[in-house]
Amino acid sequence: MDAGLTPLWISIRTSLLATIITFFLGIGTAYLVANYKGKGRGIIDSILTLPLVLPPTVLGFFLLLFFGKNGPAGKFLMNYFEINIIFSWTATVIAAVVVAFPMMYRSARSAFEQIDDNLISAAKTLGMSNWRIFYKISIPLAWPGIIGGVVLAFARALGEFGATLMIAGNIPGRTQTMPLAIFFQVQAMNYKGAMLWVATIVAISVVMILILNFWADKQQDIVGKRVRGGK
Repeated sequence: MDAGLTPLWISIRTSLLATIITFFLGIGTAYLVANYKGKGRGIIDSILTLPLVLPPTVLGFFLLLFFGKNGPAGKFLMNYFEINIIFSWTATVIAAVVVAFPMMYRSARSAFEQIDDNLISAAKTLGMSNWRIFYKISIPLAWPGIIGGVVLAFARALGEFGATLMIAGNIPGRTQTMPLAIFFQVQAMNYKGAMLWVATIVAISVVMILILNFWADKQQDIVGKRVRGGK
């Protein structure tokens, strides 16, 4: 692998794995919150959405405290498994998951909340279990919103900078992602190198937006055909 391209491969690997993790975490959490009617729902939602509004460096600081050698997770992993998370590629994935999770969670939650309650009630009347209702009815109906969340989560993970720098550092060939490469190229006054990485991120982001718009248009066409067919 060309050493000059390592920030690209690290960014792509990190973003893909982070998106896969947030896909399952986001859908599961969104479904539970969307169907939770008890007290404290607003507080739970606020906590899950908090990474969306907090500065990335603040998130990175909290992650550093949590996974550091004196933090609860850091002590546990080091004492029982001799694993050090800080300044590792795993740390870049954790940072990306934390910042991308709200994108997946909010998109999926909104999609689940738009499902007609009458459909769920009818399914329960027919004796379907909650699990079957989840993957046979809720997931297919919420799929457009879920796909939108996947695209947004990937784009957010790809552009993550602050939290990654705090918990993973800038280690070329190991934790240096494209946003980190841009920052340190600018610090070194290498604007040409920084511009190349900027252009790469912009190109990937545009492709992701085009995919999202294409998916939205396809879904509108499908809905339109169903409506016309029902007339």
